[in-house]
This record gives sequence, C-alpha cells and structure tokens, in this order.
Amino acid sequence: MECKNMKKTIALDCSDGLDLSLTLDCGQCFRWSENEDGSWHAVVQGKKADVYTENQKLYVCGDGSEGNEKFWQSYFDLGRDYSSVCEKLKTDKWLKKAIEAYPGIRILKQDPWETLCSFIISQNNNIPRIKGIIERLCTFFGEDLGGGDFSFPSAERLAILSEQDLAPIRSGFRAKYILDAARRVASGETELEKVAAMPIDEARAELQKIKGVGPKVAECALLYGFGRAEAFPVDVWVKRIMQELYPEGLPACTENVEGIAQQYLFHWRRNISEND
Repeated sequence: MECKNMKKTIALDCSDGLDLSLTLDCGQCFRWSENEDGSWHAVVQGKKADVYTENQKLYVCGDGSEGNEKFWQSYFDLGRDYSSVCEKLKTDKWLKKAIEAYPGIRILKQDPWETLCSFIISQNNNIPRIKGIIERLCTFFGEDLGGGDFSFPSAERLAILSEQDLAPIRSGFRAKYILDAARRVASGETELEKVAAMPIDEARAELQKIKGVGPKVAECALLYGFGRAEAFPVDVWVKRIMQELYPEGLPACTENVEGIAQQYLFHWRRNISEND
C-alpha cells in the first residue's frame, strides 16, 4: 500500500527544507524506492516505512512510524538548522550555485552497520548493481517481513557465513570484505559505538583496519552512518571538483560541515556534466 493512501501516523516539521527525491536518490542510501504516488518506501532498521512531504511536513507511515518521532527526526537530520548551514556555505560562490540549484538535500543518519556494509559493497560499482547486491543480501539473509520486504542482516548473522554462502548475492571480490567486517563487528573487535565517539581521525583509522575499507568507504560510513558531518568522501566527481574549483582546498565556510557541502557540490557538478 502506498503511503498517501495510508493513515498519517507521524507528521514532522521540515520547513527548514527537505527534498526527498534529492535526499533519497543521491547515492547516500540504497534501499529507498519511489512509489507511483511519489511517496518513498524502505525497510529501515527492520521496520517497513513509507514517507512523503506535503505542506512543509514529513509524513512517516507504516510499522516503523508509531512512537518513533525522535528516531525519524534524527534519521532525516531534522534537528540541524540547515538554513543557517546553507547561508554560511553560500558565502562561497560555487556552493551558492550548488545550493540554489538543488535545495533540500539532507544527510541521512543511517544504521552504522548497514551503512558500513553497503559502502563496502559500493566499491568499484554502480548504483543499480549496488542496489541489486544489497537486495539479494537482504532477501537471502535478512528477516522476511512480508510483502517482499526483508530486513538488513545483522553482523552476527553474516559473521557465521562463508564466501561460498554469499555466492548467491553475486558480490564478487567484495564477499571477503563483507565477511571480515561482519566478523570484526560481531566479535567486538570493531566497536561501532566507540567509533562514533572517537575523534574523526581516530575513527577513520579504526574503520580502515577492516579489509577492503579504504579512505572513501570510511568517509562514507562516517558521514552517512555515524552522523559525522565533517567527513568528506572523495570519488571521481569530488576529485574533479577539488581540482577544478578548490585546488587549494575547501573554503573556511565548510568547516565541520564538509560532508554537507560535498553533497551539494557532488550533485550539482554531476548534473552539469550530464546536461552538457
């Protein structure tokens, strides 16, 4: 059932700006899909949820909504004053162009384990294939929630598997990295709660102890899964941005919100190239 036909269980203020299409389909998450009526559906932390915006409100419907206002406020980063952040960022001419072209992007605060695993899968991959691998991972090893929905498997569930067990998800060389991450997290060798509280450089180093986790995957996990807005993932597009627009480094206005600036610049620069 699509969200707009369901009872509105939670209504959260998003007058500070939230564009669901830009936020949920910009490469920071891989399990949201758009319904025919323009609402969005996903399984989030083991619960089905459908969301849409209307009249500066975010409506959350489904199993994952009732009584979880604080969770969804955190998930969509609604507690952050994006208006102030963006005004500060717009003191830079390129960021001003990016923000004015694509307002309403927000950084999601997703489950740290799911985010880490998802970005391990994302290495040398494209978004449709990433989504396919994650969908198969959930289908084979997650909990069946009914209606074709499955939870994301826990680190403990994956830690007991072998590379051969993961063959059906067709993740290729990434299988051994998924298993190493799962075993480290399940055993407590990598404690994600402690990583979240570490100074950013220590957190980066700790995540990179996991096989297959380099600087980009660590930055993505920290930004999208741990809520570390100062993390700054660099891919081909961002590298090009830095070379062309910021050869001497990011401007001072991005301090402590480098990751938010990155999302605006990434989306803007990529779309300019696609439309050239």
